[in-house]
Amino acid sequence: MAGIALLLDLAKRNPSLSSSAKSLHAHTLISAAAAASAAVASYAAGLPLSSRFLFGDGGFSVAYCDAGATAVWGDAGLQSSIKKGPLDISTKEYILDVKPLFSAFQPKNLAMTSLRSFLLFYLPLLEPRTPTEEEDDVDEPHEPERPVDLVTPFQNSIKQILRETAVVTTRRVLERVAVHYVSRRTAWKLLKDASRSARRKSARGMPTILYVYSVGKTTLKAQVLGVSASWVVQAIIDVYRCFIRKPEDDIEEVELKEKFKQFRKKLHTTTIKCGASLVLASVGAGIGALIHPSHGQWIGCTIGDFAGPIAAILVIEKLQLNL
Repeated sequence: MAGIALLLDLAKRNPSLSSSAKSLHAHTLISAAAAASAAVASYAAGLPLSSRFLFGDGGFSVAYCDAGATAVWGDAGLQSSIKKGPLDISTKEYILDVKPLFSAFQPKNLAMTSLRSFLLFYLPLLEPRTPTEEEDDVDEPHEPERPVDLVTPFQNSIKQILRETAVVTTRRVLERVAVHYVSRRTAWKLLKDASRSARRKSARGMPTILYVYSVGKTTLKAQVLGVSASWVVQAIIDVYRCFIRKPEDDIEEVELKEKFKQFRKKLHTTTIKCGASLVLASVGAGIGALIHPSHGQWIGCTIGDFAGPIAAILVIEKLQLNL
């Protein structure tokens, strides 16, 4: 295709090679640059998805976009950009912001995770214990209070830190899998910042219902990798608890069939919790975006993510589901 375009350009510039200049007038829109870009695009499209991380994807992937989209700069750089192609066709370049693989172990992130975990298990110990009416009426001497157990909360805090860092690291692995094995447009939707996307959508003047639906759908896609990472980590923990960890002395050895039954029950419960977390996070983000496009979306997403497993447990207990 590029060779034909070059011959047409040469024929146009040299009248001796053509019998009539009017016959070449219809081909003035075809240029060597357009043909070369089409050849590169066809070559990149022909590569299988599994080999793109080895041979690349032609520089960058483009897709048709609406004319109303605009380029927005954020803290992490340009989220997307609009370009005019050789044939004046608006194309959108999706710039992927892949975070470091071990970002959970960076000093700031690890410190925040540790602080949050220790507060979660040590704050209940600081609550004052109010004496009951029965204890006030009894004149018998009170038994000496037992010393506060500080070892168990410490162990639980360490387990929570390991769990959160494992979830974040698993998400980074899933992000790299998505970048390598799905299209760039799909990977961009899975990795995009939902808060910035909500801020961009609020500037378009969309109707309220459409705005809530759009923010919720974007949050749903952006939370898929995080919820999937949480599901994978919890499944690994359930495998350890059901098949590897030795039972206590007062508990008899459970048969293998019973272990598989327990693992299946735990896996079903984990799946329901993760699904509820994903749905409620999207709903909360859409409602919170009405209060504030960026902070409201983040707060609503966090509340929905936290309330999802609790709501799932209440529904399971209310309906008495035997999973």
